[in-house]
Amino acid sequence: MDHRRQTRSKPYRKDVMNTATATDLAAYCAETARNAKSASAELAILDASAKNRWLNESADALISGAESIIDANAKDLDAAPGYGLTDAAIDRLRLDRQRIEGIATALREIAMLPDPIGEVLDGFTRPGGLQITKKRVPLGVVFFIYESRPNVTADAAAICVKSGNAVILRGGKEAIHSSQAIVNLMCEVAERCGLPKHAVQLVNTTDRAAVGEFLGLGDLIDVAIPRGGEGLIRRVAAEATMPVIKHYDGNCHVYVDETADVEMAASIVENAKCQRMGVCNACESLLVHESIAAKALPKIAERLAQHSVEIRADQRAKTLIPGSISATDDDWGAEYLGPTISVAVVDSIDEAISHINRYSSHHTEAIVTSSLAAAETFTAGIDSSAVMVNASTRFNDGGVFGLGAEIGISTDKFHARGPCGLRELTTYKYIVKGNGHLRT
Repeated sequence: MDHRRQTRSKPYRKDVMNTATATDLAAYCAETARNAKSASAELAILDASAKNRWLNESADALISGAESIIDANAKDLDAAPGYGLTDAAIDRLRLDRQRIEGIATALREIAMLPDPIGEVLDGFTRPGGLQITKKRVPLGVVFFIYESRPNVTADAAAICVKSGNAVILRGGKEAIHSSQAIVNLMCEVAERCGLPKHAVQLVNTTDRAAVGEFLGLGDLIDVAIPRGGEGLIRRVAAEATMPVIKHYDGNCHVYVDETADVEMAASIVENAKCQRMGVCNACESLLVHESIAAKALPKIAERLAQHSVEIRADQRAKTLIPGSISATDDDWGAEYLGPTISVAVVDSIDEAISHINRYSSHHTEAIVTSSLAAAETFTAGIDSSAVMVNASTRFNDGGVFGLGAEIGISTDKFHARGPCGLRELTTYKYIVKGNGHLRT
């Protein structure tokens, strides 16, 4: 399909949440992408002060418009049971004044971050006098597909525009009214602050076919970023005609080395597993060196029991943890996102590294050790986006790393890895200056 051709269709009605019968879906998606492409050219040269003003004034608008957001959120909450959402998912969907103030605070924090656009990454002069500069520039148009959390709508819009990109937001149907209310307020502010009209666009249809249409627009969209279940991410990776920054599941490990401080190990495992169980950087699997297992595992199990965590253990770990159940092969690669953890005893740090690299989702791993040599061996050998030494896996986070809001944590190696903040939504180009130079 040539997505650049002109297609006749009835006008797209932005007040219709499911528009598959109101317009030609392919035409709507192509028009949305063309508008984003045009906006991205303006954003690439927009002054940082205009973007920061938009962020700060958007924060004010969200607070002053809190009642309208809460009213829209009520519609989503009313519909939530019909979508089969769990109590935890409904809680993540819920907005109140405090949570809206938190969203506003996140926007202000992004405004305070350095603007990456125009940053000089390298510069040098060649012997013939050519001046070559390597500068950071936006990616262009971001197609962001995400789960039913309305705060992500504001975060993604903010981080994309701050890094000079236009964004097409495709949120979950469960939060469509909340997301629309947030985007409406941010877009009203954008026009006052001199941002292009289509810098931020929310896909206003819940028709899943729209995702496929957008994924076919590689001539207009520069990158797709899916954030959600593994099925969604694999679909996007398979269908996309543009690069994809992927975030697969978070099967994160903690390895307790033979030299570990046992109390420290117990505290780190408890925090990594239990501080928030339903997040991608929570610990899902524990490995313990055989020489410290008899001392460490009962203490760790006692901590986990306080949070009602079920332990699925290999044979050696099972004998040391009363009440544990036998692990199956499927447990070693599982992302539980809840009160379950797999536990194994290993004979060496090399065995731990081999096990992790085999079963890990390459998200976050941690070692607890008193040995510098063991720490260096582990960090060098582990193939994941972040490796922690004597620290919880929960620290792999854009805010914790000082990146501000993140658009996801990439388990890819190209072009971004780990928390994707402002710089991860940029690329670079070379600027070459001469004085009538001719190549001979």
